[in-house]
Amino acid sequence: MPIPNPQIVMSRSISNELDEIDFSALDLVCPINSDDIKNRWIQAYIPIPGQTVKEYPHGVSSFIYSTLKSYSAVAVKGRGTLPFIHPKQLMAQPAGSPLTTCLSLVRICSNQLPGSKHAAVFVLQREMHALYDLRDRYNGEALFAGFQAYLIYAMVLFFWLGQSCDDHFRAIMTNLQELACASARHGLLCAADQRRARPRWEEWIVTEAKRRTLFVMYLFDSVLSTQEGLPTFLGTELHGLPAPANKLLWQAGSRYEWEREYNIHMAEWMEGGLTIDELWPTPADLGESGIMRRRARVDQWLENLDEYGTMLYAIMRCTHGE
Repeated sequence: MPIPNPQIVMSRSISNELDEIDFSALDLVCPINSDDIKNRWIQAYIPIPGQTVKEYPHGVSSFIYSTLKSYSAVAVKGRGTLPFIHPKQLMAQPAGSPLTTCLSLVRICSNQLPGSKHAAVFVLQREMHALYDLRDRYNGEALFAGFQAYLIYAMVLFFWLGQSCDDHFRAIMTNLQELACASARHGLLCAADQRRARPRWEEWIVTEAKRRTLFVMYLFDSVLSTQEGLPTFLGTELHGLPAPANKLLWQAGSRYEWEREYNIHMAEWMEGGLTIDELWPTPADLGESGIMRRRARVDQWLENLDEYGTMLYAIMRCTHGE
């Protein structure tokens, strides 16, 4: 039997130790007014100064609907990973967490027997009520998992189990936006990013996944508003949040690989990465040089997008044009 090389064994041990994930003591900040997320539902009924109506072309609305429907199918069938849940985040979930419970529970919808839909709806709604009622007892990590779980439950109810967008479902969305607000309050940006320093991998994972989840919730809300014949408004409360990161960062399999890619990212984006509002309509006062600079930044951002970022870009480009 060959004797293991001590240097190889030590190298593997160090690598494993470096890749151990610890989501405690995260240094995060919330650079926006998170209460505006919770109060978003009011916009459709009470005019608020500064609102901008966002009119999706019919083809874009259909694209959003089909994309989110596919997300619910991924969750129900348990095949693949949802693009707003980071694999490392999922691996670190404790047993019985809101997210692991959700991804296990929605599987009951995969092979429904005739007449079983009502029972599945009851089970999911019961879990959603329990999750929402416990929200004040959750720490930041559990609250984020609860936000993601509640969003998945809501999408499965709507796209997979055919629940109509009525007053009851609007109450579900109100609860979802409250969970999103509470989770956002715990941080949507790494504090290190504000210092132009590299954050911990865990900090980046949480903030990137949280923002992706938030953007999906906004798209889902627009689907429901369209179904109800209500206007959809630009999410100006999210102004300044980073746009989805490139696939090399999101798909990095180890801490070493992610840190290497993040160092490259910081060198390439000396003025700061692209923000979500740079994909919105061009401000009238931006000027020709500002427009050219924005286009160059968007082109640079497009170079290494994953399918999630490409999806968001397609929606915004086809809706807002330049």
